[in-house]
Amino acid sequence: MRTLETLSGGEWTRTGEWIDVHDPADVRTPLARVPALSAKDVTRAYDHAERGFAAWKRTSPFERARVFTEAARLIRERVEEIAADVTAENGKTLAEATGETLKAADFLEYYAGLARQGYGTLLHDARPQHRTHTQREPIGVILVISPWNDPLITPARKLAPLLAAGNAAVFKPATETPLSGLHFARALHDAGLPAGVLNVVTGRTAEIEEALLDDPRIAGITFTGSNAVGNRIRRRLADRNVRFQGELGGKNASVVLRDAALPAAAKAVVAASFGQAGQRCTATSRVIVERSVYDEFIALLVAEVAALTVGPGSDPATTLCPLSSPKQRDSVLADLGRAVEQGATVLTGGRADTERPHGCYVQPTVLAGVTPEMAVWREEVFGPVLAVRVVGDFDAAVDAVNDSAFGLAAAVFTRDLTAAYRFADEAECGQVAVNTTTTGWDVHLPFGGFHDSGTGYKEQGEEVLRFSTRVKTVAVHFGA
Repeated sequence: MRTLETLSGGEWTRTGEWIDVHDPADVRTPLARVPALSAKDVTRAYDHAERGFAAWKRTSPFERARVFTEAARLIRERVEEIAADVTAENGKTLAEATGETLKAADFLEYYAGLARQGYGTLLHDARPQHRTHTQREPIGVILVISPWNDPLITPARKLAPLLAAGNAAVFKPATETPLSGLHFARALHDAGLPAGVLNVVTGRTAEIEEALLDDPRIAGITFTGSNAVGNRIRRRLADRNVRFQGELGGKNASVVLRDAALPAAAKAVVAASFGQAGQRCTATSRVIVERSVYDEFIALLVAEVAALTVGPGSDPATTLCPLSSPKQRDSVLADLGRAVEQGATVLTGGRADTERPHGCYVQPTVLAGVTPEMAVWREEVFGPVLAVRVVGDFDAAVDAVNDSAFGLAAAVFTRDLTAAYRFADEAECGQVAVNTTTTGWDVHLPFGGFHDSGTGYKEQGEEVLRFSTRVKTVAVHFGA
């Protein structure tokens, strides 16, 4: 079993306590261990970040860009090693892990380019011989809390823009999947990131939560995870001047209209629903089908699901990986049991994969006979489970999409341009797709949901600068 160190103050350190990391394809033997930091270690990480920020905010944007470009090169050079660890600790297929690794490098390269641009606007001034402009400045030390489902790309999505803008970070990877985040930190460290600019806190949340969330030097927190945890953080920040960026739950829907290309729609829905075993915030978990094509579409959908190959992510033949932990597997199975009790019909799947008792496998599942009152229609399952409803027309389909507390992503499949644009206007979601998957939003595209799916601050693209920078207005009188 490998023993890894964590990055704090520019040094790789360890403690006397450890956290074991397990492979969800076979949880019997730990594959690695990482330090279990204490509350005092967390406070020291903030000490380092405070000093790192003081220097990094004055560092040339061109030097920041150089560090990012080199870190991206190192990630691409190490892609096989990193992807293998993503698969080993998370369970996703090696193809998915490789894509995630390369996308992490994309984030670094994109923000390296953006770092070279000036963040600001030239404004007219009513006073003679005055020039006024705005400039964006880093806000300070930002706490980054990332989830287990995308253990490399989510840290990249969060850390790249905030570091490029001149902030420093304390980064808490998920306890279940710390190896991927440590790879990202090592690439930045090896590329020459100054000491203290990035500090990685590996530890058990219950033991370090107070030190992690209550440090007075925190200027912002960016979090991806459940609504329960996100709302708890929000309440904790209620009387503090700390920015909060949350990417929370989703119950994403795909609509199949009667004029859709049904075979293509079935393939896209299955890809969006069962990639990463449904453990994506943008995964399609509801499909709404117009009545006149329901039977034909369901036959195509079930056939596509039946063609999936369940197995360990390290097997090239696998197209449906295990869930990320025994806890997540058991949670999904409990949701399936409740759905059946409430009247849903299992068209395919619906149970654990008993051929691999030591892994976290759940068969890909399609549920029919689902009503709006059922929990499986309203609550996030976060697993390989797709709930199907039939509706009469376009208006009913849009109503079904919007009848949700969430608003992250939605898709429509249609050949009708009017229906496509109406759907884009009327769907209450931050991401809308037409004739493609609810998943797969690139690094330069603003990302984030409405309602209970997120907060006012978007991720990705230039839009993320609203979270990680503050605006200063400067007026210059150049007359006598």
